[in-house]
Amino acid sequence: MRLLVIDDSAVDRLALVSMLQNLGHDVDECEGTENALRQIESGNYNLVFLDVVMPGQDGYKFLRSLRLNPTTADQYVVFCSSKTTPLEVNYGIKRAGANDYLTKPVTNETVEEILQRVNA
Repeated sequence: MRLLVIDDSAVDRLALVSMLQNLGHDVDECEGTENALRQIESGNYNLVFLDVVMPGQDGYKFLRSLRLNPTTADQYVVFCSSKTTPLEVNYGIKRAGANDYLTKPVTNETVEEILQRVNA
């Protein structure tokens, strides 16, 4: 699978990218949303992991712009966030439009569950 990780935290980004690469996936990364839209438009990604809390444009706003763009509207997006309450998870999926939600810290098991749902 071809995957993209968007996270402003170098530690979190490296952990997820390494985990995904160890599982045999082709992974690109972005430090924030600034150039991510262009990358998604041209990257042909199976899945994008998107942090919620980032400087500048947060994940919610970025996802809304992604959904409004005809080229990227159907992109499979998983929020990957330290926001873990049921209210926050529900908002991320039902209101913001994410396909799935992964809470930090991520584990091999939770990442593999998400990847299996994308492949189903």
